[in-house]
Amino acid sequence: MLKIENLHANVGGTEILKGLSLEVNAGEIHAIMGPNGAGKSTLSYVLGGRPGYEVTGGSVTFDGVNLLELEPHERAAAGLFLGFQYPVEIPGVSFVQFLREAANSQRKSRGEEPLTGGDFLKLAREKAALLKLDMDMLKRPVNVGFSGGEKKRAEMVQMGILDPKFAVLDETDSGLDIDALRVVGDGINAIMRAPGKAVLLITHYQRLLDYVKPDYVHVLAGGRIVKTGGPELARALEDEGYEAVT
Repeated sequence: MLKIENLHANVGGTEILKGLSLEVNAGEIHAIMGPNGAGKSTLSYVLGGRPGYEVTGGSVTFDGVNLLELEPHERAAAGLFLGFQYPVEIPGVSFVQFLREAANSQRKSRGEEPLTGGDFLKLAREKAALLKLDMDMLKRPVNVGFSGGEKKRAEMVQMGILDPKFAVLDETDSGLDIDALRVVGDGINAIMRAPGKAVLLITHYQRLLDYVKPDYVHVLAGGRIVKTGGPELARALEDEGYEAVT
């Protein structure tokens, strides 16, 4: 589904990704771990198409299409979802209206009929309940006044409504307490663990992987994937640190 070959990328003139290669097949969940500054968030932003991240070499294909040639909204319409480490606040914009516009924009790009107000609210309630988020929260401006955990759960509600093929989740566990971690983990499983979908889960810690059990764990260091293993690799990293396994 996603194939990255020898990817190089610069940020502000500094090379961050230095020949990264990775392949994720449909039905798989891959976790990426690594020290600060290794390039984990840079990888997520390059895949999402964030401005300021310059690809200088290599290729990325998504469902056989050159992902790097697509604009960010085209990547989203093709089924790519990027979950941010720090979800932004948008004062003055109702979250529920934002979600409806986003969902119907993607449906339009696929030639599908837009969701009616009633159908959308039914879908939103279903996904909010899955993430144990009060629907009243979605009537507020986007992320305004939300705690860190509420922002992450609201973002997972957004993922559930958009129903992507491929989710890149950048430190979704950041800012979550024990209960919220379980809820978000269960939500990721319910929304994305399916034969036609895949997840690239970026995290510093093994704790989220207790709930979202990955098929593969990769260590990203110095802008490259330097080691790959199963869930036991994440436990070794937690116990021994990165130096011991790279």
